[in-house]
Amino acid sequence: MSLLAVESAVLAQAQPAAPAGGMGQIIFLVLMFAAMYFLMIAPQRKKQKEHAKMLEALSTGDEVVTAGGIYGEITNKKDDRFVIRIAEGTKIEVGKAFIHALVKKAG
Repeated sequence: MSLLAVESAVLAQAQPAAPAGGMGQIIFLVLMFAAMYFLMIAPQRKKQKEHAKMLEALSTGDEVVTAGGIYGEITNKKDDRFVIRIAEGTKIEVGKAFIHALVKKAG
């Protein structure tokens, strides 16, 4: 008998492996999603809430830094933006989403 004939006879007699349990795969996917939620999504949502709370608490006279790295003092608060004085006689309007952090509270 040739080697090819022996190999095909062995493969013909081999029984197919039993399918893996579907429940194990579902549990694995649920655990992966839960781990991703607690490691990535939950901390990001917490950070977004803290940033929104900080933006609501900002008022005239507070010193802030923008996302572009510009430091300035808030001179006026509008609905969707802040007017910031960055130097004597120089004011810019910045969208609320671009305020990165509070440097110093007024007073």
